[in-house]
Amino acid sequence: MGNSLAICFSKNQATKRSKKRSSSSSHSHSLPPPYNFSNSTSHRLENIHPKETSGTTSTLNVDYIKEQARVAAALLLQHHHQNGTLTQFERSVSLRDPLASSMKQKKIPRSSSSRPRLLSDSLPLHLEIPNQGTELKNLENKHFVLVHGGGFGAWCWYKTATLLKETGYQVDAIDLTGSGAHSFDSNNITTLSEYVKPLTDFLENLPHGNKVILVGHDIGGACVSYTMELYRSKVSKAVFIAAAMLKNGQNVLDMFSMQIDSNDLCQRSQKFLYANGKNHPPTAIEFDKSLLKDVMFNQTTAKDVELASVLLRPIPFAPLTEKLSLSATNYGSIPRFYVRTLDDFAIPLSLQEAMIDSNPPEQVFQMKGTDHSPFLSKPQALHKILLEISKILLK
Repeated sequence: MGNSLAICFSKNQATKRSKKRSSSSSHSHSLPPPYNFSNSTSHRLENIHPKETSGTTSTLNVDYIKEQARVAAALLLQHHHQNGTLTQFERSVSLRDPLASSMKQKKIPRSSSSRPRLLSDSLPLHLEIPNQGTELKNLENKHFVLVHGGGFGAWCWYKTATLLKETGYQVDAIDLTGSGAHSFDSNNITTLSEYVKPLTDFLENLPHGNKVILVGHDIGGACVSYTMELYRSKVSKAVFIAAAMLKNGQNVLDMFSMQIDSNDLCQRSQKFLYANGKNHPPTAIEFDKSLLKDVMFNQTTAKDVELASVLLRPIPFAPLTEKLSLSATNYGSIPRFYVRTLDDFAIPLSLQEAMIDSNPPEQVFQMKGTDHSPFLSKPQALHKILLEISKILLK
């Protein structure tokens, strides 16, 4: 998002927005239920595979599943051959059981890129194949909840979610209100609690005694902090990836005010929306699609930049102006970890370091050669860091 928010938005506008929000608080919006990848995927699978009702039906069901596996493996193999991404993929593939063979091989030979590619890099979230054989023993460190940044949605985590599930972790990627597949107009979101509601609803419904590792990106860091304060007993750790890691009494605009130098490119990539008219504060921010790669995806492949340009949605403005109320008892009692992105043009390294210095976490990790979206540009490196954080033993 860059530091242009602090430059383009005046304190007078913030005051007006605060008054407007107070006067409209009595007219709360009815939010539709958030989109959930896990639920939608399970429903699709139930529709594909008929349920067993007898011994005969059971045999037919197994044959049906095997046939679907053969078709899926054949299509995947054909896709890679047509695109020239494979030359020796799955030589041992058996037409009798291609799925079993493909599960054994995870790595794909190198393409023209200098880095090794994984099969999971090319699989969208709804096609992932989780490692069913891994037993989840420690629920505190085996369940990740991924929270996207401004304009993004749960879709942006498709590589990270796939890699974590293949390693045996439980993963939920959340669509915040008005983001991703969540059907709500970003211009109508007037409070931070409205914006974060899908995440707080998820933790509210988490079984008693279960804990998760919250992972926040960009302004999703502020959403994670807000949730940590409310659900201390359900969060074991929090990870901030190039994210807003704020102190008590700060808001997202305060974060950007830490960055003194002007970022002209970042300013030009953003456009304020005024659903209530130009005489009122902005209601949302949208991106100039032609500048996306330069600002947020300077290390990301062209196909993922294209994906993002289609799926990015406007960022609700009001939540950015709302100050967080964080206590040492709740928020402060949960271990925090920060992941720095060294080639980030949206939230530059100097701004990340300013937040780290003013609100020190337990440990800081860094990723070289990555832009503002490491879940797309460096998914394997990010995966390794998340695994390491999950295994850190705390006193």
